[in-house]
Amino acid sequence: MAGIEELPSGGVEPGENLLTALERELAEEIGRTGPLTLDPGFVAHFDCISGSGRKARQYTFALTHQEQSITLSTEHTAHRWLHPADLSDSDVTDETAKTIRYWATS
Repeated sequence: MAGIEELPSGGVEPGENLLTALERELAEEIGRTGPLTLDPGFVAHFDCISGSGRKARQYTFALTHQEQSITLSTEHTAHRWLHPADLSDSDVTDETAKTIRYWATS
């Protein structure tokens, strides 16, 4: 979604499950590799209309950072760590802000 801040995201390819897609998207978008350590108590989702006009469901997983450096794909121009208290200084979508606030209080 050009022009806004967003979390790494993407679709599930044929033959993938959600976790395989998560690993692939994180590698493609921010260069993150290796095993995922997910927060088992947090998985959120919301329904939306995709850029192509299709109904979609977006899942958000919380995972540990593991101190890997960020290597952005050519789809992105910058990154920053955003504290939930600073969401008013961001242009994330309302759904993403709600998900981040939910995670911060879980």
